[in-house]
Amino acid sequence: MSPILDVSDDVRAEIGDDETSRLLTGENAPGSYDCTSCRTPGDTGQVRTSTVLFVGEETAVLAFAHATCVPSQVVKVSEEEVQGAVRTITADAAASVPGHAGAAAPAPAHTFAYSSPGYGTADHAAPAGAAVPGPAASTGASSPAPERAVLGVTCGQILIEDTLHAAVVVEPTTRIARPGADGSSGDDFLPLLIEQGFLPVTGLTQTPAPVTGWSVLVAMGQLHAILQPPMNGSMQPTAWWQAHQALPVTDGWRTAANTSNTVLVYAAPAGTIGQQPREDLLREALVQAAAQGVLVAAVMPLAGS
Repeated sequence: MSPILDVSDDVRAEIGDDETSRLLTGENAPGSYDCTSCRTPGDTGQVRTSTVLFVGEETAVLAFAHATCVPSQVVKVSEEEVQGAVRTITADAAASVPGHAGAAAPAPAHTFAYSSPGYGTADHAAPAGAAVPGPAASTGASSPAPERAVLGVTCGQILIEDTLHAAVVVEPTTRIARPGADGSSGDDFLPLLIEQGFLPVTGLTQTPAPVTGWSVLVAMGQLHAILQPPMNGSMQPTAWWQAHQALPVTDGWRTAANTSNTVLVYAAPAGTIGQQPREDLLREALVQAAAQGVLVAAVMPLAGS
């Protein structure tokens, strides 16, 4: 019986028609796998499964996920992350062989790595992508040339109406100027987000409203990016924030995200929230920001690129 696989056009273009055919006929596809998003078991013969290709500078790894968790897609990551995934897969495969715990072993059939020097890399030079929708914004800091703003991201669970929700809190390190402005006065971070569909929130008693075209990319059990709608005629979403290294999340956060297939994304100006070490302190900071009228939020679907 052929596996129930989804192979997107982007994945097909990267791995080629021959490899795609081998996957779809079951020749080079796994029976069982651990979902690269929720990390729970899956079976390609029983449930619809997405092919997810992680691409580094020179190496790519094909992994699998429940189609209900993430769609089939190409995810650009650092070469270090790809190599780390290969090492983890190899170690897991070796440990599963009796008498060979910890020994080197070939990667299992549901993954492969190949050299592809032509691959480009996503921007991993800083812990964040553009700080506002559209072109990268000036930070407003005094410097010879505008710098790309850096966004701080904190993950936590927020209790709303007796339900725990996976949440991401975004706060820039400095004030944000509107693209094209000199950044000499004011902070346009919240107005720019409101123009994109984020809405002000006055408290944490109800879930925010959804925003069209945005999504949160969680893959291999880690947070990779917050994606905004396609820009400049592109057909693919672009990264508004992208992790320098994939950000680990707790099992509880991942479970909450997969249960609702959504993530609550809150945003506040620089200096409002801070890096809170506990979820109760994070919630308190969000409540205070909302009371001051400096908090916006939106509900985004999980993955969705």
